[in-house]
Amino acid sequence: MGRTRPPYPPEFRRQMVELVRAGRSPEELAREFEPSAQSIRNWLYQADRDEGLRDDGLTSAEKAELSRLRRENRQLRTEREILAKAAAWFARETGSVPDGSSNS
Repeated sequence: MGRTRPPYPPEFRRQMVELVRAGRSPEELAREFEPSAQSIRNWLYQADRDEGLRDDGLTSAEKAELSRLRRENRQLRTEREILAKAAAWFARETGSVPDGSSNS
């Protein structure tokens, strides 16, 4: 498996984007600095989306919100499953619902 490294700091990414916008190529920057040319291009595309220059993907804020909503949705599904099991257990214990009549 390949080596992984910590993500580059936002300020470093911003500087690379500024250098590309100033006329340097991602390939040239990749030779001079550590990130790959594709990483630099990805940062440029994301910066363009965040600034409204591109509309072919999600902005960073939209990605963060989507991630938060997915996490919240996963938590709510888990809670609903636990509550359904608890309700079925209590119903069996009190005898108000015969065994096997609920598929919750």
